[in-house]
Amino acid sequence: MKMKHHILFPGALSDRGQQMTLGVMGGGQLGRMFVQAAQAMGYFTAVLDPDPASPAGRISHYHIQTAYDDEQGLAQLMQRCDAITTEFENVPAGALTTLGAHRPVAPAASGVAVAQDRIKEKALFVDAASHSGVFPAPYAAITSAELVAAAPADLLPGILKTARLGYDGKGQVRVSNREELSSAWERLGRVPCVLEKLLPLKAECSVIVARGADGACVHFPVQHNVHRDGILAVTEVYEPQIDVPLYQQAITATQWIASQLHYVGVLCVEFFVVDDGSAEGALVVNEMAPRPHNSGHYTQNACSVSQFELQVRAMTGLPLPTPRLHSPTLMLNLLGDVWFGADGVMRSPAWDQVLALAGTHLHLYGKLEARVGRKMGHLNITGASVAEVQATARAACALLGLEPLSTWA
Repeated sequence: MKMKHHILFPGALSDRGQQMTLGVMGGGQLGRMFVQAAQAMGYFTAVLDPDPASPAGRISHYHIQTAYDDEQGLAQLMQRCDAITTEFENVPAGALTTLGAHRPVAPAASGVAVAQDRIKEKALFVDAASHSGVFPAPYAAITSAELVAAAPADLLPGILKTARLGYDGKGQVRVSNREELSSAWERLGRVPCVLEKLLPLKAECSVIVARGADGACVHFPVQHNVHRDGILAVTEVYEPQIDVPLYQQAITATQWIASQLHYVGVLCVEFFVVDDGSAEGALVVNEMAPRPHNSGHYTQNACSVSQFELQVRAMTGLPLPTPRLHSPTLMLNLLGDVWFGADGVMRSPAWDQVLALAGTHLHLYGKLEARVGRKMGHLNITGASVAEVQATARAACALLGLEPLSTWA
């Protein structure tokens, strides 16, 4: 079903005589924060997720506990909901197609399918470069042993990435030569992959946009991101930390990608700033996520509207106000490691001391068990100045056993 520009009013009754209900495929932390935003605006919510203890399912009005491609589960979701979204890109695109034949689905299966396949995604980025000037890293599709042997030598050293189902650094192997490339492809199961040239990075950043069915598109500021072990650790948002022309290029490229996909919903596109010999560097587009993104969690406390409220607004046809950043801010990602001391013994973090720091905002995801490497929550920090935010972040890191950035005051 192609989404039309119509409004599903908060608190209203649907044409079925029921409370207006919004559905989400996936019950993780992104689904949970979507549910919280939707409920705050007066909507009922339904979550489809097979996990009985899913963070979103536990707080939603309805939890449909089935597999994502279960026909009866999808039928229940359609019966319950007036519009449906997804919280992660690896939900089966076919399930979204089935739902989209009967209910507005945002984003549509076609856009999610592109994000699920790095080969299709890279082709889209190459097309986008003709409009924005922002290219992906040099790459080659690797789908056979013959293409492994024929991979261009100038792509080595590089990173071999599975075309599908990779996230948080998983499904990626660094390779220095053709022998390592062949071994890595075997180790990844001989599945379709993309070989990307390894580039000298200066910084990582992302842009989040929200686009409505009427084509209206708004964006948040460019976010500066720091990853550790392939997982986002810190997002900083204050004065531009990349050159202003690159800042605008990133926004332009993201908006064009959303437009090209006829996208409805929240979309995040990640970029690298690479060292090309110039003072400012050059911008390279990396990947996209057809959903709210970890790097946008700061919007819950530092902006006039959060990424999750914009997700609700986009899928219901409500107006999309231009987000306003009202405070310098940064976000600390909280993994399960925070719950374990140097001795490996599990203990509760010193939340009382952390929350005694001015401008701290704790968001925990309701997961029942902390595990090393598991995303358990995030801490947003706001303040009157960049120096104040950075000083608070340094103090919070000391309390939580996290590594601060060397650039902080």
